[in-house]
Amino acid sequence: MSIIVFGSINIDLVATAPRLPVAGETLLGEDFFKVSGGKGANQAVALAKLGIHTQMVGRVGADDFGVELINNLQASGVQIGNIFVDETVSSGVAIIAVNHAGENQIIVIPGANGCVNQEDVERLSYLLPEATALLLQLEIPIAAVVAAAKAARKTKITVILDPAPAQSDLPDELYPLVDIITPNEVEASQLVGFAVDGEELAAKAAGVLLQRGVKCAIVKLGAKGVFCATAEEKFFVPAFPVHAVDTVAAGDAFNGGLTAALVEGLSLHQAVVWGAAAGALATTKPGAQTSLPDRFTFDAFLRERAVGSGEIREIHL
Repeated sequence: MSIIVFGSINIDLVATAPRLPVAGETLLGEDFFKVSGGKGANQAVALAKLGIHTQMVGRVGADDFGVELINNLQASGVQIGNIFVDETVSSGVAIIAVNHAGENQIIVIPGANGCVNQEDVERLSYLLPEATALLLQLEIPIAAVVAAAKAARKTKITVILDPAPAQSDLPDELYPLVDIITPNEVEASQLVGFAVDGEELAAKAAGVLLQRGVKCAIVKLGAKGVFCATAEEKFFVPAFPVHAVDTVAAGDAFNGGLTAALVEGLSLHQAVVWGAAAGALATTKPGAQTSLPDRFTFDAFLRERAVGSGEIREIHL
């Protein structure tokens, strides 16, 4: 059985500077590098590096970036047979600025990602009978995301949605198709229409998402931790303290760790801990896919911190 990731595949062009520019300002940067990215591809690599059999479904352009992106996915252990090379557009590109605190600003040019359509969903559908979960994000057209979730629901596999980039107008029909939704504070705020800052407001936001039909809402609060709620339980997992240098792909690493734990039969509690650990590790290195931990590093990180049930705080509301 495998995990399917349906989503974006980008080249990331990353510039570092002491701080992020304000509107109209030109800053002298410090460094530049080019790495493979895209939220879909990042999550596929996150899973593959943790030893999970992973299929990537998406599109790249018929350009040098497209060749590089496919090669990098394959080198990371991701199955690439269902990536379509679109000769009509360029590959997707993300332009990223990162400051010394690890904070970032990102502009995404969708390219081939913006052309993902029902044909891609049909290719995806052939893989579903042999899959245990489908991971979705919002860097491809929303119509394709909804269609993929519907296809997964018919085959009764788990649907995990990372609602990023942040949107306030997700279709109402999408929520009941989602088993687990994993917004960060900004994304949760956009979804529910009020600012989400801290555990109490994360709990309120999670409640709204559950009311809309999602079965499990996980709100990522960055260095503050993670709040998780289902109809049966609510709990909080504190963040792992690390020295963050770049938060790019931390959310994707979280979804990789979360899903890997669920695939291996661990509880939801432990899966959230795994997600938090993978996300923390990703912030300790620059770049997107280059920052994602392999299984040896990940297991060592958990052992060093003696992770267990004591990391989880049950909440009774």
